[in-house]
Amino acid sequence: MPGRREHLAALAVLAAAVLATTPASAQKQYDPGASDTEIKIGNIMPYSGPASSYGVIGRTEAAFFKMINDQGGINGRKINFISYDDAYSPPKAIEQARKLVESDEVLLIFQALGTPSNSAIMKYMNAKRVPQLFVASGGTKFGDPKNFPWTMGFQPNYQSEGRIYAKYILDKFPTGKIAVFWQNDDAGKDQFKGLKDGLGDKANMIIADKSYEVSDPSIDSQIVALHDSGADIFFSWAAPKGSAQAIRKVGELGWKPKFFLANTATSIASVLKPAGLEYSKDIISTAYLKDPTDPTWDKDPAVIAWRAFMDKYYPDGDKANANNLYGYVQAEAMAQVLKQCGDNLTRDNVMKQAASLKNFHTDLMLPGIVVNTSPDDYFPIEQMQLMRFNGQAWELFGDVITGEVGHEHSQ
Repeated sequence: MPGRREHLAALAVLAAAVLATTPASAQKQYDPGASDTEIKIGNIMPYSGPASSYGVIGRTEAAFFKMINDQGGINGRKINFISYDDAYSPPKAIEQARKLVESDEVLLIFQALGTPSNSAIMKYMNAKRVPQLFVASGGTKFGDPKNFPWTMGFQPNYQSEGRIYAKYILDKFPTGKIAVFWQNDDAGKDQFKGLKDGLGDKANMIIADKSYEVSDPSIDSQIVALHDSGADIFFSWAAPKGSAQAIRKVGELGWKPKFFLANTATSIASVLKPAGLEYSKDIISTAYLKDPTDPTWDKDPAVIAWRAFMDKYYPDGDKANANNLYGYVQAEAMAQVLKQCGDNLTRDNVMKQAASLKNFHTDLMLPGIVVNTSPDDYFPIEQMQLMRFNGQAWELFGDVITGEVGHEHSQ
């Protein structure tokens, strides 16, 4: 029966046409670092050097992916997480990025830590068209899709944070005199810019500022000078070690300003305890994640599950160190992007999925904090809530505040 044969042939042609127009996700597509069984993810952390207290973030992320692998991986693929030390040194970061991309052939680099290190590898990553995803820095420059489409941050950017503090100060202390202690790099400059921009025509409330280098052994002279300025509001925008030194020195001087501390230096374990809890009381900062030391969350199912994860997969990790919770949340976001990629594990699709997160929220984020990205919005989180240290734990207060930076970028 020729009619039936022609009919079948027509059906075959139609089926082929349908297959050809099916979205790429139906056909497996791989770039280096991805296969039917594995996804290779690169990471760069300061396991040594002046910012080594952040190294626990990489250890938590490694533990998270081990848990994911034990649960069967992502879309059936195991995560091979390769993490190298750069000692918080930009030249070393470049060396490690090259090794990850050219020797290890990772699909992407996830959560490389620090503004200086990420600034150093940014041009290389974009030239190679390899995702530099969920950068562990609040540098505003990492949300510039027009010029650096392969680079995206995750946490609230430093300028947003500066604007949030400015809103609070203008509301509560409109006649205050502000002294600022800042880190002499892109991170410190960014935070300072956010504060000044947020204060707007009241920026002259800032009467003194002093910078320091991350490698400085002591910052006492800067703090003494800021104390002598007569300011009654003090900002410390410094890495954990510098912030701990600043808190201690302010306390030893008997100075009692309204004290604001960078969100990246709020760890009780690695900053406030070394500085002295008695000197840390009443310090104000910002949060967008639940704090494992805050009794508010003691019975919270997500925090309970995170503690169980720590016990099983990272038993040496300090459950009072918020950096361990931070690392977990970043890894959750990475897992979400890879889930969305399905079987299309190309670098292009990784960035496409990262730039199409819609109201993504993990239960370790504060209520009301959501992640939204688009091809022209590479700032995943732009909301934070203020918190105050009561001598034992951080306590949230006020509403969730948005500190959007729009589409300006620090150079």
